[in-house]
Amino acid sequence: MSTTTRTIHATPEAVFDVLADGWSYSQWVVGASRVRDVTEGWPAEGTHIHHSVGAWPLLIDDATTVRSCDRPHQLELTVRAWPSGEGIVRLTCRPNGTGTDVTMEEDATRGPATLVPKAARDVVLDRRNRESLRRLAILAERPSTGAEPLVP
Repeated sequence: MSTTTRTIHATPEAVFDVLADGWSYSQWVVGASRVRDVTEGWPAEGTHIHHSVGAWPLLIDDATTVRSCDRPHQLELTVRAWPSGEGIVRLTCRPNGTGTDVTMEEDATRGPATLVPKAARDVVLDRRNRESLRRLAILAERPSTGAEPLVP
């Protein structure tokens, strides 16, 4: 799996508040252009975010499903973006004293993306996930989340 970590200057609970808001998915996940629906109870195991990927007019409608959730520590998802394929994403939140170390692990599990050599996949996923974690940090660190950002 490609592994990317970023320190976010907010509590694990504040980070997980963003993860638990399925409607915010397209604001921080690179490639997700819009959210069409969120299953009641998100992020409980088996719930879904119905999203679109790409840019208009070339949008692909698909879904992301929760594999497991241990709030505020870990969220594991099955992500789909056919025709490119399907993958697993695991987000782990660990307090570090000045905030939260958020680790995003991802890899393709089915479809054409699995034909790309792992080393090449990891480079692309790391770049994409660095930007996704940067966007997640913006949302988690903003004062309007109700949580006070932690200042080192």
